[in-house]
Amino acid sequence: MSLTILVIDDMADVRLSANFLLSNQGYNVLEADSVLRALDVIKQDKVDLVLLDMNYSSDTTSGQEGLNFLAKLTKLDINIPVVAMTGWSSVDLAVKAMQQGATDFIEKPWDNQRLLQIIKQQIQVTDLKKQNRRLRQQQQSESSENSASLIWQSKAMSKLMAQIKRIAKTDATILLTGENGTGKSSVAAYIHQLSARCQQSLVTVNMGAIPESLFESELFGHKKGAFTDAKETRVGRFEMANEGTLFLDEIANIPLAQQAKLLRVLESNEYEMVGSSITECANVRLISASNANFEDLIRDEKFRADLFYRLNTIEIHIPPLRERTEDILPLAEHFVAKHALRYGQVDLILADDVAIKLKGYDWPGNIRELSHVMERAVLFADEKIITAQAITLKKQASQSGEETLPFMTLEQAEQQLLMQALQKTDGLTVEAADLLGISKSAIYRRMEKYDIKN
Repeated sequence: MSLTILVIDDMADVRLSANFLLSNQGYNVLEADSVLRALDVIKQDKVDLVLLDMNYSSDTTSGQEGLNFLAKLTKLDINIPVVAMTGWSSVDLAVKAMQQGATDFIEKPWDNQRLLQIIKQQIQVTDLKKQNRRLRQQQQSESSENSASLIWQSKAMSKLMAQIKRIAKTDATILLTGENGTGKSSVAAYIHQLSARCQQSLVTVNMGAIPESLFESELFGHKKGAFTDAKETRVGRFEMANEGTLFLDEIANIPLAQQAKLLRVLESNEYEMVGSSITECANVRLISASNANFEDLIRDEKFRADLFYRLNTIEIHIPPLRERTEDILPLAEHFVAKHALRYGQVDLILADDVAIKLKGYDWPGNIRELSHVMERAVLFADEKIITAQAITLKKQASQSGEETLPFMTLEQAEQQLLMQALQKTDGLTVEAADLLGISKSAIYRRMEKYDIKN
């Protein structure tokens, strides 16, 4: 679809000249002989750019009519790039036009190539602004959804969140570690929301999904013609995140050959687009995340030690769900409400026996797995109450086929065994006590200790 340019000038020969030049370049051209007529055109038609004469027959020197038009656009909240034109060489008028909202300025009679270059630049800038607005809206929506899943009651998470609130206000580089599905991206979004950069973009990059050949282009951008397939100039993620936060997920997947390039940016805050010799400044707050064991990677020479130390000015470990069992039920209830809304279900609640089943499970997939389990439960819910029987969990077994417990504290193991015993006996307390080899009073004491209701 061709772009539409509105030419506003009270001289017919100027409008004709502009129309001829721009039409030959594939633009759709509209004309207006006054700023009043131009406002009517803008209200009726989609206009992508305006060429605005600043001086008219009633006032050929001050440019006041053009300035009034710019002020009117601002008042009406019409965001169209405006290139101001005048036959009088006046720096003051150019400055006033730019202050009122013009995006560029050209003197008449114009140089055709210069005018076409300005128009192309302004359209590219407008497109980038639109992309950034869409990206920011999408990120705000995702951040809102992610932060909603940061629900906790456990001491482990309360301590962690207190730490996060302290460091979020700084610009310190943060490395988030933890198993898959523990919510590292949610924590990154939460840190951004609490930071001084929260009004700017949060840009997320999955480093494991970037081909090695496109690493520099993806992060730093490239100029048109920089390589065979570089048909257009591309903005890199560092520039997209300028003055905001850059979140590099799966950071351990960066190829060793590319790690030095990222290290250089972290050390100097400078980089160059592919195909450009101009040095750019990287003004971003960096957060990265991984589930990898960096000690092993460094020992095996798969990850640079100096890059690791640059990334983990502050390291935050996100505990797995099995170590924060107090959070399982609140999270489950949140996911039920979320998925019920998504699938048009209403007033779904969890039965009392669900807590025992959920807390007795190891959750190898952590919060992500819990969300999927509750989504399936919502989809197959026949009644308003979701029972434990309606929740399908993977069978947990060791290589020998026997059930096993992950490494944990004795108190956590006791709680886990208690919930598994209750699950096996369908909540029958006396039978669970027999299964564990303890008395009836002993199991009641432990249920009270761990706030397990039956």
